[in-house]
Amino acid sequence: MKFIHTSDWHIGKNLEGHSRLEEQEKFCNDFVKIVEDNDIDMVIIAGDVYDTSNPPAGAETLFYKTVCRLANNGQRCVLIISGNHDSPERLSAVTPLASEQGIIILGYPLSVGRVEKYNGYEIVEAKEGCLKLNINDEKVTVITLPYPSEKRLNDAMKDIETDEELQRTYSKKVGDIFRKLEENFEDDSINLAVSHLFVMGGDPSDSERQIQLGGSLVVDKHDLPQRAQYTALGHLHKPQKASERLNVYYSGSPLQYSKKERIYAKGANIVEIKAKEKPVIENIYFNNYKPIEVFKCNGIEEALQVCEENKDRDIWSYFEIKTEEVISQNNIKKMKDFLKDIVEIKPIISSDYEYEEVDLKEKSMGQLFNDFYKFREKCEPRGELMDLFLNIVSKEGEDVDETN
Repeated sequence: MKFIHTSDWHIGKNLEGHSRLEEQEKFCNDFVKIVEDNDIDMVIIAGDVYDTSNPPAGAETLFYKTVCRLANNGQRCVLIISGNHDSPERLSAVTPLASEQGIIILGYPLSVGRVEKYNGYEIVEAKEGCLKLNINDEKVTVITLPYPSEKRLNDAMKDIETDEELQRTYSKKVGDIFRKLEENFEDDSINLAVSHLFVMGGDPSDSERQIQLGGSLVVDKHDLPQRAQYTALGHLHKPQKASERLNVYYSGSPLQYSKKERIYAKGANIVEIKAKEKPVIENIYFNNYKPIEVFKCNGIEEALQVCEENKDRDIWSYFEIKTEEVISQNNIKKMKDFLKDIVEIKPIISSDYEYEEVDLKEKSMGQLFNDFYKFREKCEPRGELMDLFLNIVSKEGEDVDETN
């Protein structure tokens, strides 16, 4: 049996207010082709399908169309769990329609699927946190733990634990659930685990929403499934193995979602596996549809030259510009005329401002705001920002006059 492990699609995510939906659509089309070209029997998406609990309609449409293409009317098993960015209710709301296509969506810890026979595989047994499947005449047991926030974890365990037992550490509670679920594993079955959590020692980037909360929601490696042949995790955006001893992997996100993520390749794991045998794991890599670039320039002239040299590239760009004076709006406009998707222009002022005693009565509110903005941001305020400030000031002036 061959499956592909992916996660953290974050469909609908922006980069500093810039939409990434076009890149995500390109990824989805390529991902479907990868799955088809590699004769994948099962697709595992280990959480954070969306970037927010209330995703935009375009993001939901893209996701539903993609997973339906992957499932191919029940020819292929598609298993999806929720991550910390997802709303379990929102994600699993389409379960009645999805299950008709052979798509399994599990929102909460210990969620239960349903027994069903499809064109390409069969769900033989479904119970809390466990699915038993028949894929290509192979027995497959999958234990699942969708993102277990502390509340969701306690809610899942409330019927089987005393108040005293609920005071145990988060990691131990997660471990106890995994140990209980592992009782479903069989010697003649392919045994897999799927979850969305933060494992101690994991290497995060700066675009994940932290779930460890100062260490309280970190899972120790000894509390991970010990008998699973492969554990598919979601949450961390950098592809990595989470345990030297166990086959526990983060697939990483499909796109670069921050400056830090530009330094490593994005991809997924294709896993060929049989009962009682070690999995054969192949790393595949995705296209970088719109790279993130950071340009460090000595002066505005060099920055303008960089913009002109890269004007035909489709990139997201950040600029750090060493300068002895503020960068004028005119120069910022010239940069953006060359290079359209500049995310940030950060001036690095090399000379100190000289202290100047100012008589506040000699300057207008607009001049004072302009000076303050240049001091704080090292560039002049945009025209619309200045207009907004003056609007607010004038309204407050009117309110004061009325009270007098």
